[in-house]
Amino acid sequence: MRQSKGIAHHAPPPPTGPVPYDQEFSQVLLRDMLRIRRLEEKSAELYGAAKIRGFLHLYIGEEAVATGALHALTPEDNIVATYREHGHALLRGVPMGRIMAEMYGKKEGCARGRGGSMHLFDADARLFGGNAIVAGGLPVAVGLALADSMRGTGRVTACFFGDGAVAEGAFHESVNLAALWQLPVLFCCENNLYAMGTALECYESQPDLTAKAASYGVKALAVDGMDVVAVHEAVKAARTRIAAGQGPIFLEFKTYRFRAHSMFDAELYRHRDEVEEWKTRGPIHTFSARLKAEGKLDEAQFLALDREAEQEVEQAVEFAEAGEWEPVGDLLKDVYTPGGPA
Repeated sequence: MRQSKGIAHHAPPPPTGPVPYDQEFSQVLLRDMLRIRRLEEKSAELYGAAKIRGFLHLYIGEEAVATGALHALTPEDNIVATYREHGHALLRGVPMGRIMAEMYGKKEGCARGRGGSMHLFDADARLFGGNAIVAGGLPVAVGLALADSMRGTGRVTACFFGDGAVAEGAFHESVNLAALWQLPVLFCCENNLYAMGTALECYESQPDLTAKAASYGVKALAVDGMDVVAVHEAVKAARTRIAAGQGPIFLEFKTYRFRAHSMFDAELYRHRDEVEEWKTRGPIHTFSARLKAEGKLDEAQFLALDREAEQEVEQAVEFAEAGEWEPVGDLLKDVYTPGGPA
């Protein structure tokens, strides 16, 4: 891994302009970003208390991407995510209690406690992972889109992945096939500027990620991933185009994680001043300020939404704590199936 700490990534100016939504929907977007933030903060606390084990990758700072995108998709669309997927699962409709129980390893979890933080899955919600392997979800997304294309379902598959995945062969193979077959895939790159501990400029000879996708003939756009309005509008327009049969689209959401790559990350590759600078561009902070300036939110309403999110987290923890461990006798269930008679 090449050193990244000498590279400075300065935060862009905060978003400006009116919020083009009514008060109700504006507060829904804010509420959901708060729900993700409070869930992630509690998960970090529980990890420190050894209630959650294994790997844990937090989404703090990136809430605008999942919130803006998921609200622009339909319940019938497919969602494929990476290992930083708690927010995607939550806004997709997976109950917070089932998400927390999964991270606890309890059988009440959305994957019966077998997947943990990186492998959240819920077929009913059309959430097809949580994939721990970098770029592992991209071929899955192409397969889902191919099936829907052949069946004429009208669904769109939205695949979320980090900037590091763009350096993987699976990215190029997947984008190539999606373009070749004009599949209904929305490629959502959450570019937080660091692939684990390596800055984008240290592992990509072409740091403009939209150029990578465009080379396959795919429409590619860069979006301010710290602005929930910009994300929502970009995904809404992209979904309309894809559903109309105009082929796949690549959206690069320029965002930033405020916490380390994972709970095991010593975070020695970037300056603390850089992180603090980006925090001033936090999506919750800037969006709530815009709403207050437009009279669509006051401090009492903000605090009420925050309390509601904290209460939901408390109930989720209670649900997980009350859950049960899967019996040891089920250890091989769904792992090995004996063959039929010779």
